Amino acid sequence: MSLHGKNIKIFAANSVPQVAEQIARQLGLPLGDADVKTFSDGEIAVSINESVRGSDVFVIQSTCSPVNNNLMELLIMIDAFRRASAGRITAVIPYYGYARQDRKAKSRDPISAKLVANLITAAGADRVLTMDLHASQIQGFFDIPVDHLLGVPLLAPYFNEKFKDLPKDNFVVVSPDLGSVTRARKFADLLGTSIAIIDKRRPKPNVSEVMNIIGDVQDKTCIIVDDIIDTAGTICNAAAALVERGGAKEVYGCATHGVLSGPAVQRIEESVFKEMVVLDTIPLRETSCQKILQLPVAPVFADAIRRIYNDEPVSPLFN
Repeated sequence: MSLHGKNIKIFAANSVPQVAEQIARQLGLPLGDADVKTFSDGEIAVSINESVRGSDVFVIQSTCSPVNNNLMELLIMIDAFRRASAGRITAVIPYYGYARQDRKAKSRDPISAKLVANLITAAGADRVLTMDLHASQIQGFFDIPVDHLLGVPLLAPYFNEKFKDLPKDNFVVVSPDLGSVTRARKFADLLGTSIAIIDKRRPKPNVSEVMNIIGDVQDKTCIIVDDIIDTAGTICNAAAALVERGGAKEVYGCATHGVLSGPAVQRIEESVFKEMVVLDTIPLRETSCQKILQLPVAPVFADAIRRIYNDEPVSPLFN
């Protein structure tokens, strides 16, 4: 394994082509010439149309819906680069699918996040660059280096600018559950506000029941911070509880990954949210909801790729 490629090349599969183009533009590079297509029987066909021998290759692909197709595209592209003698291969995965299957919640459960990590490593990746893994311990599932970027430093400046002329004590950052308290605390530190916590119980997947609100939200503007919004049931219930039980003035939401599956968009449209801000690690399935705003991740990924190629630390990007 080469520790450094002789030149840098950026390639993309089909999940987030617009993000890949923006990253390449930020780096002042052309997007690599590759075709990723599907045979009539559903098999994935990859053609790399330029030499990558000895190059530092970065392949950009979110493993979002359709999850298995996008994962296979990533694995096959990595294998193609390895067999084409690339000097170093970095899998740039803005959204890491299967991250929520990170432990055995009940008997005979798989740990799919570990399986996917094994597949990426076996395919030939030398390192992984990703953002906001659902559980940070997933970094340890890999036997190769993982650079784990955070979404909070991208989301917080948006709200700082939006509310720059208002007193900080009018706001409170809300964690939608106990597991997200660390994220909410960092977000609150960047905004200079206090935090509150939603204490909830989840009787079955994608269903949650709000139990208590820990903290003062009376007559305040609340900003709920999460890493993933899937069906939006949890976060919309939390927003409703803040208004109905806590007496909040208004509620905003933000998250790194907007999966927005099933009825999510409709739920957000009909919810008490004033605005829902997500990053573009996953393309929006529909853009009819005026409450949903996407912010670009390309600048921070481009900076991380530049630092990796130049053998510089990535840690300054965490702040």
